[in-house]
Amino acid sequence: MNYREALAWLYSLQRFGIKLGLENIRRLLNELSRSGGLQSAASSADATVGDLEIALPYKIVHVAGTNGKGSVCAMIDSICRAQGYRTGLFTSPHLVTFRERIRVNGEMISEDAVADGLSTIRSLVADWDPHPTFFEVTTALAVKYFSEANIDVAILETGIGGRLDATNAIQSYVSVITQIGFDHEELLGTTLAEIANEKAGIIKPGIPVVCAPQQREAEEVIRARAAECKAPLQFVTEHYDRSSVGLRGDYQEQNAAVAIAAIRMAKLDVNDKAIARGLVSIDWPARFQKWDERTIIDGAHNPAAARILAQTWHEIFGDQKATLVLAVLSDKNLRGICEALAPIADSVLLPRIRSERAASPEELAKILSALIPPLPYSITPTVGEALTRARAKPNPILVTGSLHFAGEVLAYLRVEPAAFEECA
Repeated sequence: MNYREALAWLYSLQRFGIKLGLENIRRLLNELSRSGGLQSAASSADATVGDLEIALPYKIVHVAGTNGKGSVCAMIDSICRAQGYRTGLFTSPHLVTFRERIRVNGEMISEDAVADGLSTIRSLVADWDPHPTFFEVTTALAVKYFSEANIDVAILETGIGGRLDATNAIQSYVSVITQIGFDHEELLGTTLAEIANEKAGIIKPGIPVVCAPQQREAEEVIRARAAECKAPLQFVTEHYDRSSVGLRGDYQEQNAAVAIAAIRMAKLDVNDKAIARGLVSIDWPARFQKWDERTIIDGAHNPAAARILAQTWHEIFGDQKATLVLAVLSDKNLRGICEALAPIADSVLLPRIRSERAASPEELAKILSALIPPLPYSITPTVGEALTRARAKPNPILVTGSLHFAGEVLAYLRVEPAAFEECA
């Protein structure tokens, strides 16, 4: 398959939906190892291959959480590269192109490597029942690519949850848990304790854990899981303030402290100069990204993230309100997101976007109208028209609601809409 054909096959796997569980990914990684398509540490004394985690010949930093996990992953990657380590970074979703999900030393996986890797995986799983899902195949592609790239350390971000997430089939050197809140309740549970139980599932026997401050219910679950696994546990309560952080917002200083603690726990030798260089030079789009003097792009996609976004807006803009350009996926807490953003919004533009998963502008309009006080809104047929109308207003502009929407806007602003690929 060429790159386009490979992606078409991969996206066709979305018909299998999201299936949490480790049996398929363990089988897939074992098949890749046996076929020579994956270099594992199976011959080392501490490696386990089979029903347990697969050990790989490089250090693994495994990151779960509801909000902030992508930023923490990017910070760990940037700091390690600044020190001279060769890194692999696996994150999701992508913003503009699928290749963003898998990077070595900051460089996206090539189209040829995607095509070759997916061709190999497709031949292995052609007759499987159940068939691996989109995320399971993507995880296997990342692990295969990292094994071929002779990296020193890989940073793996969970997709959904942790306990049954495909990334949890791999043995880690440190487990990292960022802020836990409500998201994906239909899969993870309807209480904070239930969601925390899924996230804390990345904690493994004897493997150290670094954790951001949590609400009491989540903290209790994490402490209990760590005690059960006899895993050393560190809660990081301080903020990093020794140098500048390239991502805006006070909460990113908390994320930076978590990232540094994770690096220390993984016994990666990193000095203060590398930490400062890595943090100031980090490039992680759609996290309070300043596109121009008036436009901020942020992928806040749940109420907790929207509240953090509103707080950061106040830190940067004070009492100045935003022209909000908003699009949200239909499976999210629409009302919670709108309520969190309402205090910083002067008016709202609701464009129709390309995702079939998006909530309709009309549905969002009903919520905005029911707020007290109601927020004025306009529905626009395209992202381009929404941005044009926003620029005609005097307020600063805030584009938000989902990472998918942020990616579509970035593709439009970069004048490369043809490069935009549907997020999963």
